[in-house]
Order: sequence, then C-alpha cells, then structure tokens
Amino acid sequence: MKVVVAMDSFKGSLRAREACAAVRAGILDALPGAEVLVSPMADGGEGTAEALIAATGGEWVPAQVMGPLPEMRVEARYAWLPSGRSVGEDANDHRFAGDGSGALVEMAVASGLELLEGSERNPLETTTFGTGELLAAAAARGAERLWLAIGGSATVDGGTGAAMALGWRFLDERRRPVGFGGGELERIAHIEAPEPASRALPHVTVLCDVDNPLVGEEGAARVFGPQKGADPDMVVALERGLAGLADVIERDLGKDVRYVPGAGAAGGLGAGALAFFGADLMSGVDAVMEATGLEQALSGADWVVTGEGRFDEQSLRGKVVAGVAEVARRSGVQVAVIAGSSMISPERASGLGLGALEVSAPADLSFDEIVDRAEDLLAEAARRFAVTELRGQA
Repeated sequence: MKVVVAMDSFKGSLRAREACAAVRAGILDALPGAEVLVSPMADGGEGTAEALIAATGGEWVPAQVMGPLPEMRVEARYAWLPSGRSVGEDANDHRFAGDGSGALVEMAVASGLELLEGSERNPLETTTFGTGELLAAAAARGAERLWLAIGGSATVDGGTGAAMALGWRFLDERRRPVGFGGGELERIAHIEAPEPASRALPHVTVLCDVDNPLVGEEGAARVFGPQKGADPDMVVALERGLAGLADVIERDLGKDVRYVPGAGAAGGLGAGALAFFGADLMSGVDAVMEATGLEQALSGADWVVTGEGRFDEQSLRGKVVAGVAEVARRSGVQVAVIAGSSMISPERASGLGLGALEVSAPADLSFDEIVDRAEDLLAEAARRFAVTELRGQA
C-alpha cells in the first residue's frame, strides 16, 4: 500500500509540513506497513514560499516594509531560489534563471490579513505597498526573475499600492496623487508610468490561489471583500473603484484586465500585476506541484490524501485540493480529503470523484480547542480514514 500525503496548511494552526506529518502518523498508526510519502502543498497563498524553498534548496532574505496599513512596519522576507529548477508546466517559460537569481515574494507576509487584528481589517484603507517594496528589494538584490504568490491578502486595492512602491503614479481629475487603499480607487482618473529606467523589475509570474475575475458577481470585491472586513456598503464602493480602475487601465495602458481568470486574486493584485508589471498569471498549486514533483511521487500510489482547514466551494477553484485531485485523476490514483471542517456534502464529494472525505474537528469543540488540538485531531482523522478505506485494500 502506497499513500502520498499532499496537505495544504490549516490556517492559524498547522503549516503544510506539520499537517502532512500528522496525517502520515495517523495512517501509520493504523497501517504500520504502509509506504507513506509526504509532499507539503501550497496554492499561491500561505506557505507557498516555504514549500518552494524546501523543494529547491532556497533561502530566506529579510526585509522591513510597510504593512497592510500605511502606519505599520513589518519584518517581512522573501525567498531566494537557486537556478536550474523550474516552476510551471513549461520549464523554458518559468525557469529560475541565472546564478541563483530567482526570488519569490509571498504577499501575505507584507500585506496579509493575518497581520491585522479584527478591528483593523478595512479594505478601504489597506494597501499592497509593502508587497511592492519586497519586489523592489528582490530586484535590487539582482533577481533575474520574480514569482509573486498572492494569496492571503488584507487588501482590495487593485495592486495600486504595490505599483506606487515601484514608481507608478495614480492621479485624480486635478492630477493630484491619490492615497492608499481601496477607498481611493474611485478617485483615480489618470495613471502615469515610471520612467523605463526606474521600473527595475525583471519578468514577474504571479502564482494565483483562485481564478476569479477582477469585477462582477465572482469578482474581488463581492467574493473576497467581506472576508477582509468589508460591509455591504464597502463592497459596493470597492466594486465601483475596481471597475473604474479597469476603465482607466484600458484607456491609459491599453490593457483590459476585467475578466482575466485570476485578475481578482488578492483584491485585484492579479489585475494590477498584469497592468503595471507586465506579469503573467498561473495557478499557484500547479507551480508547487511541478516544483515538488508530485506527479512523479504519485507513480504506483494507491491513494493521495490532501486537504485544508476548511473544505468548501472555493477549494474547487484553484486551491490545493482541486489541483491535487486533477493530477491524481490523470495518474489513476484515488483521492481522499481530510479537512478541519467541510461545507461539501459526502454525496457531492463522491460526485467530484473523491474516494473519501474526513472531517477532523468535532462540532462540539470551540475554535481555540480545535487550534490547540489540531495536530492530534488531524492524526485521528487520518487513522479513521486508514481503518475505513485502506485496511481492506492492504
């Protein structure tokens, strides 16, 4: 019996490698003779840089930058990645070029939601400026290629903050600079690019954890705004601001970013990266699976176990579970999902081709109790899965 464990992180409780270790321990408790391989996953959100450093032998580089609110300074970092390894389906297109000169910026460490207390979460005010500072720092260190992982943001500013950090100017009708945050987007009437010599970014590839467009019912404001602290009135204002920004981008830069899949990721940072950095967008989980060699690990496997803290409809749109399930389908490997909680019914899970679904967090436990016991609860769920599904096949 060969099982590959490819878990995402459980936000607020377990890193991906810790989740993988817990699942592995639970399976081996029930089936000591099983071959259990681990491959920690990420999807462009939390843990992406850590997964790629582990896969490529990279290192962390510290940098102090602006936090998600303009008055904040945070001790952030980016990943410095060695040459000779590839990310993405086309190695020629996504190679870590040069002599150790690729870098990956995880925007959540500078502009992430978890950097804020609940009362501080306000996407009208939060900014991606610190993410732009990290990109600039990596470029100044000599990176010949940049990857930008954009999950976990606290922002809905269309990437304007990050662009400001790199010399772009956003002006109102009277050509006065606008301020930070999603609340300023409606004021933008003109966009001025920096001088070519000051655009000091190499090619940027954005690793997206969702495929949502910038605007509309599935866009950044309506789907993700409430998660970042937006009330209904704020959502309406943010939608107007993003739509207006898209109009100015099309007029001034000649690019239509409204409905590009992934443009709505990180509150529109995907769209901003397309417009202001000339970036291309790709699935973050595809990049991580390629770098970690997941498809090769699945050769000869009977099952792959994946999962995250909350399994819901968003999990099926560019997240780890969806990516792993697709690779497993191509490889003819059965898929099990172990999640902290699930909004997907067992019947729907079966219809999606999942062979098993386990929930690790009992409904009668408080959130704090679940966090404190997350590792043990996950291991026990994995043990139940092994007893129910694996013993009869071993």
